[in-house]
Amino acid sequence: MGIDDLLEALNAGQRITAGSPLHALMHSTSQDALRICAELNDGYRSPGQVRDLLRQLTGTNVDDSVVLFPPFNSEFGRNIDLGKNVFINAGCKFQDQGGISIGDECLIGHNVVVATLNHDLEPARRADMIPAPVIIGRNVWIGANATILSGVTIGENAVVAAAAVVTKDVPAGAVVVGSPARVVRTV
Repeated sequence: MGIDDLLEALNAGQRITAGSPLHALMHSTSQDALRICAELNDGYRSPGQVRDLLRQLTGTNVDDSVVLFPPFNSEFGRNIDLGKNVFINAGCKFQDQGGISIGDECLIGHNVVVATLNHDLEPARRADMIPAPVIIGRNVWIGANATILSGVTIGENAVVAAAAVVTKDVPAGAVVVGSPARVVRTV
């Protein structure tokens, strides 16, 4: 069993049972992500060095137009897809096991949290993990300190206000605010 098997299970939304071989593989993959993020956050890195470390973290090509200001943390790394001309500001935290897709031209503000895992509510299964992707459409602006929860899709040209907690899908062109986030207008 390898990373491709784990990614297949995660992207299918398969429950990852605590103590299972997939659970163990997820944790060992996380150790690689923690190491790469520590290197990324350990002193100044040029924009090219930052992109090189993002390529190592994600295991994919990261376009030369992507800009990330460290510090940045991901506890998995292998399920992040970044479009072109994406800007990620300092202090962001991505829990990407369930998959994070960020479209072209997106702006991600300071300290944004994107979470793609949930735990079972039943106490006997609480350590199980249930993945669901976060999909951020083209030209989305997410304000500082926003939190995007698992299973959410944010439509293109939408704006997520600072400190919003997004618990459900955001329509294209909508502006959402608050906790839980609600639509207040369109752009």
